[in-house]
Amino acid sequence: MAMTKPWRNRRVMLTGATGLVGGWVLERLLDAGADPVCLVRDQVPRARASVVGLLARSTVVTGALEQYDLLERTINEYEVEIVIHLAAQTIVSIANRNPISTFESNIRGTWNLLEACRRNDRVLSIVVASSDKAYGEAERLPYDETFPLKGAHPYDVSKSCADLIATAYHRTYGLPVTITRCGNFYGGGDLNWNRIVPGTMRSILLNQRPVVRSDGTLRRDYIYVEDAAIGYMMLAERAAEDRSLHGEAFNFSNEDPKTVLEMVGLMQEATGRGDLSPVVQGHAPNEIPDQFLSSAKARLVLGWQPRYELRDGLARTYRWYQQHLSDVGLLMRTGDSAD
Repeated sequence: MAMTKPWRNRRVMLTGATGLVGGWVLERLLDAGADPVCLVRDQVPRARASVVGLLARSTVVTGALEQYDLLERTINEYEVEIVIHLAAQTIVSIANRNPISTFESNIRGTWNLLEACRRNDRVLSIVVASSDKAYGEAERLPYDETFPLKGAHPYDVSKSCADLIATAYHRTYGLPVTITRCGNFYGGGDLNWNRIVPGTMRSILLNQRPVVRSDGTLRRDYIYVEDAAIGYMMLAERAAEDRSLHGEAFNFSNEDPKTVLEMVGLMQEATGRGDLSPVVQGHAPNEIPDQFLSSAKARLVLGWQPRYELRDGLARTYRWYQQHLSDVGLLMRTGDSAD
C-alpha cells in the first residue's frame, strides 16, 4: 500500500522523536508528506533526528509526558489526527537503579497522553509502543499476542502497565488505540552504548574488545529499526481507517532469536574483526533468559514482514557507525578503525 496519499498533510503527534525508532519513523512521516508535531523533552544534538535535520522540518513542542496540560494543549491546538507514542525510559539497568523515574515516564506518561487524546474527538489512531518485556517470563515461546502480561521487574512492569492502560482506554472509552510489542531494536542512530549492538560496534571501530554484561546466553529477538518504523506506520495508517483493529496488539519481530554471543559473532563477521574476542562480565540482574516473538498476526492482518535479515541489517548498521564516529572525531575519516 502506498503511504504518501493517506499521510499527506496529516497532523501526527510523535513522542520519542530523538530516540532510535523515533528518528526513523519521523523520516518516514516527512517523506510521506505528513505534518509531524514532535514532543521533545531534552535537546539531544547528536540524535539522528537532529543531525540529519528531521526536527528542523517538524513542529517541535518542548516538554515531558508527565506534563498533562501540555499534552492536552498540543493535541488540541495542533489538531492532531494520529498519535505515535514511542517515548519511554528504555534501559533496564536505569530502571533497576531508579524505578520511580521509569514509572513516571512509562506509566504516568502513557495515561496522560491517552487521557489527553480522550478529550479530543479528532484523534483517529493512537499507536502505543509496548515491548516484548511486557510479557514477562513464559513457560513456552515464542510469545504471541494472547499471552498474559506479567512483567516482574521495574522496566518490564512499566511496559505491562502501559500496555494494560492502553487496552483499558479502548475498552472503557472506545479510544482508537493499537499496541506494538517488539523485540530488541538495532540500527543506525542508537547512541545508548550499553546496548549490545551499538556498544559492540563502537568497540570494534575503536579496535577494542566488546563487552558483554551478561554471560552471553540471553536469547532475544533483534529487529532492524527501519523494519520497525515501517510496522508502526502501517499500523497507524490501517487503524485510522479500520475500527476493527482498535484495541489490538501486534508483535513485530524477524523471528530469528539469537544469544548475545551469537549477535557479537555476527557483528564480528560483518566488520571482519573476529580477532576482537568479547569480554564476558557475567552480570546482568533482572534479565529474563529467553524472550522472542511470533509475528504471525502482523504478517496475516497487516501484511507486514521484515525486509532485512540480521546480516543485512548489521551491515547497514556498521556503515552508519563508521560514519557517525568519524563525524564526531573518534575515527580517521579515511579509515575503518582508530588504529
